[in-house]
Amino acid sequence: MSDPQQCYDELLGLVRRASLLGSCGSVLGWDRETYMPPAGNEHRAEQLSLLAGVAHEWNVNPRIGELLDQLQDSELNDGHDSDSVVNIREIRRGYERARKLPQRLVEEMSRVTALAQHHWARARADSDFAAFSPWLRQIVELKREEAAAIGFADGGEPYDALLDEYEPGALSAEIASVFSALREELVPLLEDMSGAERRPDTSILERDYPVSKQKEFGREAASAIGFDFDCGRLDITTHPFCSGFGPGDCRLTTRYDQNFFSSAFFGTLHESGHGMYEQGLVREAFGTPLGTAVSLGIHESQSRMWENLVGRSPQFWQHFYGRAQQLFSESLSGVSQDEFVFAINAVSPSFIRVEADEVTYNLHIMLRFDLERDLISGRLQPEDVPTAWNERFTSDFGITPESDADGCLQDVHWSAGLFGYFPTYALGNMYAAQFFAAAKEQITDLEDQFARGEFAELLQWLREHIHQQGQRFPANRLVEVVTGSPLSNRPLMDQLSGRFRPLYGI
Repeated sequence: MSDPQQCYDELLGLVRRASLLGSCGSVLGWDRETYMPPAGNEHRAEQLSLLAGVAHEWNVNPRIGELLDQLQDSELNDGHDSDSVVNIREIRRGYERARKLPQRLVEEMSRVTALAQHHWARARADSDFAAFSPWLRQIVELKREEAAAIGFADGGEPYDALLDEYEPGALSAEIASVFSALREELVPLLEDMSGAERRPDTSILERDYPVSKQKEFGREAASAIGFDFDCGRLDITTHPFCSGFGPGDCRLTTRYDQNFFSSAFFGTLHESGHGMYEQGLVREAFGTPLGTAVSLGIHESQSRMWENLVGRSPQFWQHFYGRAQQLFSESLSGVSQDEFVFAINAVSPSFIRVEADEVTYNLHIMLRFDLERDLISGRLQPEDVPTAWNERFTSDFGITPESDADGCLQDVHWSAGLFGYFPTYALGNMYAAQFFAAAKEQITDLEDQFARGEFAELLQWLREHIHQQGQRFPANRLVEVVTGSPLSNRPLMDQLSGRFRPLYGI
């Protein structure tokens, strides 16, 4: 048998090489969504397809399998959650999954989704689902093929294979059960607030907020909570996202509406949460499981925590409201801090997921989760999505989208082939509440620190307990390690009730 340490070093070298190539593709993807001229889309699709194909070749290199086999019974794979054990375990998991996918399928998925995202953006701008429908059909067919190639456990469903890419080990039926329990408590809370006499004045947020000043304020807030702009930047796109290319380079995006304050500001805080996770990963471990986020649900917990649990708290605005009044003096003249905080925490059914309040947000996710499962199973055909969407939306929210742009075309995810991604958003809310409750127990004056404009201790706590752990623990175990309890909807419901019942006087 070869020397285990030499085998291990060679293995890490191979996976790091593939990760570097993947980061090159991420740069091209970011550029496509920010600065690339529209006419370059078809050529960019070919570039991305080529890179995806080469990366797949590198990821399924038989030498990786040989090295994993040689390390299987070595002392480097002996023990619980040591660095080498974690890397070997997770590299094998990724390798076995990648080997099941034909290179043709990987390249075609990259090519089609690169083209589809361009057509989705145009269809959304025109509110024309019919223009996007053929692309959605192609993507759904490719994702069904992918699910069949990967396979799923007996008693499961094809969607499980897609979900596993984003939330490893999660099963559709289990998530459906968790969502059902959460829904049973969310709906009564929403009904109580809908019937409350006390209402916020949300027109405060719909006044004139000059984009130049929004940019300045958003950047200031992102920097204050801990996003390092020496290692990142903030740009404009159609659908906000965060891309971490590797050590020292993390890109945030947002979108601005001159007549709606919340969109860009809270979108920036949200993406900053993602960005600080990327910046908190162990730099030296780039390209290996220990330098990679554990799951998208955990990633989302970071963005939702900074956006909502921190950014919408009264204590946050004790520090920032004076600056907001200084920048937006005309719009916020005569508006008290309490009135402003009530407005940014308004609860009301709305069409757009990324602008939804904390209570109704999870209902948006449950709708998408159910439609995705139906699309992959064949119970729902792509061309029937607008009707299915509007019927479900009317049932859940009591309002009906008047356009495809406000309905089934609002999210980029399906055009990007990200089936299985949406459930991680609601899981992220649950993870965030549970992590935040644990942080408050260990940092006794945490929210008082926010009022003083101090956020470093929370960020350091997250770095130590979550970011720097990489993939040492699966998501469900990480929650138990950090909080002492398995994932539960109780912390989230406690947080929602604790904030919104007093605001609405119920």
